[in-house]
Amino acid sequence: MQSFVYVAQPARVVFGQGSLTRLPQEIEALGAQKALVLSTPEQRASAERVAGMLGSRAAGIFDRAVMHVPIETAREAREVARKLGADCAVAIGGGSTVGLGKAIALDSGLPILAIPTTYAGSEMTPIYGITEAGLKKTGRDLRVLPRTVIYDPELSMGLPVPMSVTSGINAIAHAAEGLYAHDANPVMGLMAREGIAAIGRALPRIRRQAHDAEARSDALYGAWLCGTVLGHVGMALHHKLCHTLGGTFNLPHAETHTIVLPHALAYNAEAAPLAMQHIAQALGTGSAPQGVYDLARDNGAPVALRDIGMKEADLQKICDLALQNQYPNPRPLERLALLQLLHDAWSGVRPRH
Repeated sequence: MQSFVYVAQPARVVFGQGSLTRLPQEIEALGAQKALVLSTPEQRASAERVAGMLGSRAAGIFDRAVMHVPIETAREAREVARKLGADCAVAIGGGSTVGLGKAIALDSGLPILAIPTTYAGSEMTPIYGITEAGLKKTGRDLRVLPRTVIYDPELSMGLPVPMSVTSGINAIAHAAEGLYAHDANPVMGLMAREGIAAIGRALPRIRRQAHDAEARSDALYGAWLCGTVLGHVGMALHHKLCHTLGGTFNLPHAETHTIVLPHALAYNAEAAPLAMQHIAQALGTGSAPQGVYDLARDNGAPVALRDIGMKEADLQKICDLALQNQYPNPRPLERLALLQLLHDAWSGVRPRH
């Protein structure tokens, strides 16, 4: 076994059907008096429900969370929190809303309580991302790690099936890259394999029956595990490309991860054979890249960047941006191979191996 260093990150997880009812007690346990409730405009009703549960502990609602956390939105939310005297933030929604909470915490140190309604997993990480002048910058800071996470599968019942599938495969990406991370460790390896398997068995069932409570629980359980992996070890080529694509061209986050992942795995396959074996076994398939691709295609997810607004002429720019800063990856970044990866993802071909 390889040598490793493992440092557990603090987090309180409350998991189970109906666990949202524990929200007032969990806010009290944080020692908070006034919570600013965060959401996207589309999830305003959920934010109002949360504010109603908090009663006098609700400082107000900020419902303008958007993808990739534009710095202007982050600054506006920070100012609203300050003016309302909020001493914590409650983020209900997916990665965009949790990301906004993190942007507030990064500047103010406000504790965050996250209530995920998708499978993004960012609620389990100290990773933040803010987009400024068309570039998404990411970093790690324990101040942005939510103090408490409430996982209530009932809240994901209304997540549309297409979004459920792409959100789930986005979560698989965290675990997949965690298996070949430069700072991987056995604990995260166990979580990664279990998380991939849970989501892999959940997504086909959700597509067949969107309100399958057991499948929704499996998916959320997998998202928790995969998000924990993302928060504890470094990511590699796949995440770098997706952050570049999303921040530069404002492509939808989960769909971008879904499309790129099979091709990033294929790029790294020969350099990380054991990780590929674990991914394939978790999905019950013979090939990790093809297994992820098939999971997306067979459950109605997009498999080509051109289908979500990417122009072929911009592939060279993405390649140049990805090559600007070298970072740990099982296989060195090679321009021609990287361009081939991007073109395959753009056209949506099934990985060859």
